[in-house]
Amino acid sequence: MEVRELKTLLALMQDFGLVELEIEDKKGKVRLVRAGVAPSAAPAPPVAASKDIAARTFAPQASRGAQKSAAAANGARGAEPPVIAENQKLVASPMVGTFYRASSPDSNPFVEEGDSVRKGQTLCIIEAMKMMNEIDADAGGRIVRILCENGQPIEYGQPLMILEVG
Repeated sequence: MEVRELKTLLALMQDFGLVELEIEDKKGKVRLVRAGVAPSAAPAPPVAASKDIAARTFAPQASRGAQKSAAAANGARGAEPPVIAENQKLVASPMVGTFYRASSPDSNPFVEEGDSVRKGQTLCIIEAMKMMNEIDADAGGRIVRILCENGQPIEYGQPLMILEVG
């Protein structure tokens, strides 16, 4: 594959929030995996390279337009990225989808601002392609702020919550 073709594939991955993409054509086979995102639970089989095209991992840099659209999608609380302290971390969306604070409309939210959470505790759900994906805390701490509204469409990497660690 030519660099031009790879750049086009990377742009499509960014636009559609794809984490992995594997393509085979007459020139060879290539597997792209976006950095910073856990790949699917089942490990991918090794990719046989042809014409010296090995399986590669690319970390695409978001274009200015994509950064602006992601910032604009931050919701009603403002388009600027949230400012966090040293002991705080952002819980970011690992995918494109719809943000939900509870498992059903009549259920209580998983967490509220000010709640203490433990590592592995469910914080919210992101619906993507009719699949409900639980987003868990990767550290214990306290929820400082919830940055998204229930039912809001979100983008890959968009901040969802601010977690005060420790």
